[in-house]
Amino acid sequence: MYKRLYNIHLRENPLVIAKMSFLSTTVSVSIQGQVYSMAAHMLSADGELGQQWCIVDRQASNETIQGALNWACSQGDDICLNIQEGKPCYLPNTLEDHASYAFNSYYQKFKSQGATCYFNGAAMANEEDPSYGSCKYEILP
Repeated sequence: MYKRLYNIHLRENPLVIAKMSFLSTTVSVSIQGQVYSMAAHMLSADGELGQQWCIVDRQASNETIQGALNWACSQGDDICLNIQEGKPCYLPNTLEDHASYAFNSYYQKFKSQGATCYFNGAAMANEEDPSYGSCKYEILP
């Protein structure tokens, strides 16, 4: 996982100051004090996209995470199937764990159609497989 902080000054003049910073896969752009955040795709040393799972950004508020989880689960019955009681990813029964599974499930299913791992700032891309025990996080090309 990339841990370096990059600061890139895109343009500086008296009217517009744009500064882009990213840590891992989160990109924040500050334009005249207004901050805009978005997901970024990590490249391996050879310039190829690495495998990425989409998980909760632990800096997001519970309210943001819950809203994004509700939305992701509304996008198809199969998105949240494995976090239902009795299914392989139900435990631990926490907001962050359930949201991480749902975010990744949605992202993997729809990334070929342009989906991103953002979820209104509730998620971030991760290069480490978050699977545990019998709970397997899907990864698709």
